[in-house]
Amino acid sequence: MFIVVRATRGKTVAIRNLAGASVTMITATMEPNARLIPTKDEQQAMEWSLVLASQGIETLIAPPQEERPWGLEVRGEDLGHALRVLRKYKLENQTWPWQQRVLSHQVLFDWGSLAWACLTAIFFWIASDVTVLKDAGIMSNREFIHGEWWRIFTAEWLHADLGHLGANLATGTLLLGLAMGLYGTGPGLLLALLAGAGGNLLGLLFLPTLRLSLGASGLVMGALGLLAAHSLGPGLASRLPLRYVLSGLAAGCFLFILLGLSPGTDVLAHFGGFVSGVLLGFGATRFPALAHNAKANLACGLAFVLLVVCPWLMALQSVRAPH
Repeated sequence: MFIVVRATRGKTVAIRNLAGASVTMITATMEPNARLIPTKDEQQAMEWSLVLASQGIETLIAPPQEERPWGLEVRGEDLGHALRVLRKYKLENQTWPWQQRVLSHQVLFDWGSLAWACLTAIFFWIASDVTVLKDAGIMSNREFIHGEWWRIFTAEWLHADLGHLGANLATGTLLLGLAMGLYGTGPGLLLALLAGAGGNLLGLLFLPTLRLSLGASGLVMGALGLLAAHSLGPGLASRLPLRYVLSGLAAGCFLFILLGLSPGTDVLAHFGGFVSGVLLGFGATRFPALAHNAKANLACGLAFVLLVVCPWLMALQSVRAPH
């Protein structure tokens, strides 16, 4: 049960049960050396007071007076600690303009996944007219073994027909948007792309010479693996009961059975993408601050762009080169 405190120095304090049950009025004062931390409004002042209270820092919410805004009063000796706590809290809860909280604000969705969907659709449109793109980019295990490593990446942008494309876009936009909301825009994109490449590599291990494949389904299942793995890192670190830690992974496995084992699909790529996503996601959960770090997001975004552009440049160059 949370308590919200409102007061100014030497005035009445209201302590309100957030469940809306009751309101108690008492009198409180802050020490003469109290310092004010400005806030943009009453809601932020109440939110920050709870954050600081959780760290044992006493606060009083100060309503605006004359030109002074809403704020929190803290003891002078607590000011440095309070500012560090709030800085960390803002960093951990930072969101980008293209991210939106959904499902009663419990889930963060990243609309940047629409950029991936648009880029995938553009590749399909171009490949429909320029057939050499499919020849150069399709995942051919035989060609990969002969040195054309880029095919594990280029194949993720190719699709057999409009139905194949639509199915991957519908599922991928949702799953990738959720994964990007958890891991950050840049890291989420990069990890899903690498997971899709991992799916193509698994197919290579089981069918080293006879296999041709294309499509973003490995990336999509990789995004599902990232979602399934997200409960592992924090759960193990906080020593929660194992059944709670594994519940997210189990849910992901059930979804994989429903989405990834459809007849006539590339089950190897699906399975490899899902497993790669789980492994990569588990590793990424060890560094939760990356999701809100602007430099990390930029670096991962740049790596994603390079893993799109460079493999395709290599693919097109191989077409022009004499065999």
